Amino acid sequence: MTTTQLTLPAAGRSLRARMKRRPFTHHNRLAAAVVVLNVICVPVADASVMVPANFALAVLIRQQHVINLLFRLATSVPVHWPLRIRWTMGKVYHFGGLHVGAALCATAWFPFTAPPLVLTWVILALLVGMVVLALPSLRARHHDLFERVHRFAGWTVLALFAVHSAIAASSPSLWVLAVVVFSVALPWLRLRRVPVRIVRPSRHVALVWFDHGVTPFAGSSTSVSRNPLLEWHSFANVPTPGQSGFRLTISRAGDWTGSLIDDLPSHVWVKGIPTAGVGNIDKLFRKVVWVATGSGIGPCLPHLLSGDTPSLLVWSTRHPRRTYGDDLVDEILAVQPDAVIWDTDAAGKPDLVTLAYQAYVESGAEAVICISNKKTTWQIVEELETRGIPAFGAIWDS
Repeated sequence: MTTTQLTLPAAGRSLRARMKRRPFTHHNRLAAAVVVLNVICVPVADASVMVPANFALAVLIRQQHVINLLFRLATSVPVHWPLRIRWTMGKVYHFGGLHVGAALCATAWFPFTAPPLVLTWVILALLVGMVVLALPSLRARHHDLFERVHRFAGWTVLALFAVHSAIAASSPSLWVLAVVVFSVALPWLRLRRVPVRIVRPSRHVALVWFDHGVTPFAGSSTSVSRNPLLEWHSFANVPTPGQSGFRLTISRAGDWTGSLIDDLPSHVWVKGIPTAGVGNIDKLFRKVVWVATGSGIGPCLPHLLSGDTPSLLVWSTRHPRRTYGDDLVDEILAVQPDAVIWDTDAAGKPDLVTLAYQAYVESGAEAVICISNKKTTWQIVEELETRGIPAFGAIWDS
């Protein structure tokens, strides 16, 4: 990149540009589409059919094998197809909108499934509680409570719904329920306590190494826990080409991560299979810019190492070598000698939107993928997309 800073163009004012900002995200559009479809069905549909149909969609769209299939289909689009199509397919990670819309509709339909039995109202109360705690503001403030209620209330609802369906003599509901229960149980059938090796280059970061017979694909994540019934945390996998196993880059960002960095446990719990995430969509483009802050370098690293999609890295972090260690920084520079590594201790916080735009223009990339915190990710994605640049980043949806 040159040292001359480019000027960020003005955001577009067209309707298309305005639709790139919240609340008009693909996630919300999918949720709204499910709700609209259910409203259209109200005059002709039977609640005993609509409830299991919506439940099935809400659960199955979150199943790890289904998620991987969605990504596989979306990223199978050839890079010679029009950029507009690939841009849209890259939004596959907004599939959580289907989960939200279907869960809301299943809850709304449920009171009409049977006479007002006590069981109906107990199930409804649990569903409403789950919906309320899933509201973004409450979920952010009480995440541990949200996770535990979502898990235990969800399991309770499945059990009570089986009883409810049996009482109502609804055979189709029982078949759908069986599929849903199998989907929920499947990741837990792969629950394992596995050994780990942890390197702590600083009190801010832990590099956690796994080698228990699983070598995940780039762009995937693994769920990790120290108490599998209470809380799980998902981190991007970093496989190294030609080596078995993988590592996770975990930074201090709360009680759980802080405890892991301080305690350095010898074993942790894992479940399910490696699951595709937003970084997986890089294969839709001829070249991408990765924008990362802090430990966001973790999800970018496997793509940089593999080199399957040409890319340029923009990484903003506090004293990179002191925080993450010489080995990791040298590993990055070995495959990305032109990487823009911004030391916030020495140079202060950068204007990441302008920095990303400059990297996008000068590198000839087709898209920008941002791995950062919620505020920064949303800012970069929205500001670039309103200027006609395909941009992607996690949405902390549901």
